[in-house]
Amino acid sequence: MLKEEYTYKRTPKSASISSDLVIVGGGLTGTCAAITAARAGIKVILVQDRPVLGGNCSSEVRLWILGATSHMGNNNRWARESGVIDEIMLENIYRNPDGNPLIFDTVLLEKVVEEKNITLLLNTAVFDLDKNQEGSADEDKITAVHAFCSQNSTQYTLSAPLFCDASGDGIVGFLAGAAFRMGAESMEEFGEKFAPDKAYGELLGHSMYFYSKDAGRPVKFVPPSFALQDIKDIPRYKTFNPKDFGCRLWWLEYGGRLDTVHDTEKIKWELWKVVYGAWNYIKNSGEFPEAENMTLEWVGTIPGKRESRRFEGDYMLKQQDVVEQKVFEDTVAFGGWSLDLHPADGIYSDQSGCNQWHSKGVYSLPYRCFYSKNISNLFIAGRIISATHVAFASTRVMATSAVGGQAVAVAAALCKKYDCTPRELGTKYIKQLQLALWRSGQYLPQTDVADRENLVTQAVEIKASSTLKLTELPGSDFWAVIKDSVAQMLPIAKGYMPSVTFQVEAETDTTLAVELRKSSKYFNHTPDVTIDFQAFELKKGKQEITVNWSVDFDETCYAFVCFMKNQQVKIRYSEMRVTGLVSVFNATNPAVSNYGKQQPTEDIGVDTFEFWCPQRRPEGRNIAMKFGKSLEVFGTENITNGLHRPISQPNAWVADTKDKTPLLTISWNEPTTISRVDFVFDSDYDHPMENVIYVHPETVMPFCVQDLQVLTCNDEVVGTIENNHQSKRTIYLKKPVTTQHLKIRLSGSATDVPVALMEVRCY
Repeated sequence: MLKEEYTYKRTPKSASISSDLVIVGGGLTGTCAAITAARAGIKVILVQDRPVLGGNCSSEVRLWILGATSHMGNNNRWARESGVIDEIMLENIYRNPDGNPLIFDTVLLEKVVEEKNITLLLNTAVFDLDKNQEGSADEDKITAVHAFCSQNSTQYTLSAPLFCDASGDGIVGFLAGAAFRMGAESMEEFGEKFAPDKAYGELLGHSMYFYSKDAGRPVKFVPPSFALQDIKDIPRYKTFNPKDFGCRLWWLEYGGRLDTVHDTEKIKWELWKVVYGAWNYIKNSGEFPEAENMTLEWVGTIPGKRESRRFEGDYMLKQQDVVEQKVFEDTVAFGGWSLDLHPADGIYSDQSGCNQWHSKGVYSLPYRCFYSKNISNLFIAGRIISATHVAFASTRVMATSAVGGQAVAVAAALCKKYDCTPRELGTKYIKQLQLALWRSGQYLPQTDVADRENLVTQAVEIKASSTLKLTELPGSDFWAVIKDSVAQMLPIAKGYMPSVTFQVEAETDTTLAVELRKSSKYFNHTPDVTIDFQAFELKKGKQEITVNWSVDFDETCYAFVCFMKNQQVKIRYSEMRVTGLVSVFNATNPAVSNYGKQQPTEDIGVDTFEFWCPQRRPEGRNIAMKFGKSLEVFGTENITNGLHRPISQPNAWVADTKDKTPLLTISWNEPTTISRVDFVFDSDYDHPMENVIYVHPETVMPFCVQDLQVLTCNDEVVGTIENNHQSKRTIYLKKPVTTQHLKIRLSGSATDVPVALMEVRCY
């Protein structure tokens, strides 16, 4: 029994914890950063002011994770973010293809608690910090942050040589006195033609989500007194749709005219009014009889926040960097979401809920955007990185923020190794940082990375039991009308473009136009350059057509064989799927402002071009066709080219379709000692893998190797992988082996998909 007499005043229980890195903010960015840093061997304290991890993608908010793939609605092929966020998304789709947000919470939590180097503090909010004495030579250095846990009534003092602010609102940077901005820059400051004026608004608001479900019987709804009474105050009220089940209504947005930090509670109450008013309208207006049996299942208790402070680093990303895909010497991450601004009046605006403009491909993010320019030991990550308001409109999304968090975490580990500040790391050790990121799975656009410790690059021969020489995509029983123009993307080596033979069925005599296109930049997948055009007179019925091209390719890139829209014609498809091949359609996807073509009506500093996008499986078949010359781009040399995904080529070794358990043999001039083997598999980087709302047809991607054995030259099995569904796997050998030949036996499980391997590395 504890019994205490009266005392004038008590203080909370206190605890002091030290580590190598303190990360404040347990959203997706902070979570990925913590996992990465812990795996890099440093001690991490992860401080989260909510009861769950994930922030906007947690069960408290339920916004789907997106980034460069943009719901498969842009031209960024094979662009899903890699590294830890990729691991999380693949694990979630394996366990949780129905998008249950509660299960996704457990995926995140498990990833964190499995790392022994992470100290996790949930329900713990930072409220103060300590710095070195003002006026001292290192007064710009944080020494500790102070935080309070509401659940165990404990005040923490958390100290470390390095801090990362991934808190969303930038509480650490704000308290530390770091330079920041809030609002929109003028067009003149950075020359950004898309910079908004005050009438449009300078801040994006918050959104509140809700779930509804069919109860199987009539359910009445009596709204609370605070619900919005006149739904016609919302200009877009006519677009409510009970089939959206609440959480697709991202445009229930408010707060862009207020202080999105200090007015958040006020904004939340307004959004509650809107949500319950919207549901009252759906249930009781009489306009939605299909809602009779529907009931509210869940309403968010905190809003999803888009924008508040942005902190200044040594470089500020701007609109032109995104649109022009600027190459940086210190690239550490990438983005690909559209420049996506929203009217500040949100739900009460008579304008469209968003204003999205895409670039022609993914863009790079420089390291200088990820640390404070005037707090010497503070990393910044997430939506608060150093970017203008317009560039932030793209970088703010969660998957982009997550790869930024991974970059910060690896940088922190190297700062410890080299005993330097974040800025010093960028000036002295950027190549080491890029190599470490590359090894961790990070994709770095237009960045050459040399891994001299990888023993596979020293091999004298990499031999495969078979290699795919693609002569055809065999026809199936599936034919489809060319209701939207469709293209087959084909990886073509520099030089000869082989002839293409395909089959069509015409309902009547008609003309079919076929175009050959490529991208103006070899690393993009926007077919904005037409290099050949042919028209074919079709007779009613089925027929086979061969196209002989009159052009060569001056660089290795993807060719787009485009069959232009003609609803009188069906084309034959194939069930065969191959790493690095995909069909794309010039269709529409209004969810991401894709109406077939991006065409601004005025000069706002973005490009005009068409969208050619893939379909989700089980659709998205390749077009059946035969090639006059086999496509020989799937050789074993791809395993050591340093590219982990299709870019201008598939960048994978692919086995012959008949070789179901292919063998790869790596040989050296002399016996070589190996203790670890890394693998990179094809997990279909075109698939966005939204973590909630969407239902996915697969739990394992069809291109992914599932079972693997590693054998020595004596056929001794020294490592295995079974039932794999991840992009990146490592086998740590129980004891180092010395062998002159390393053999790898692989197998997949998908029908009509040849086995593929992006990379193997030995150390």
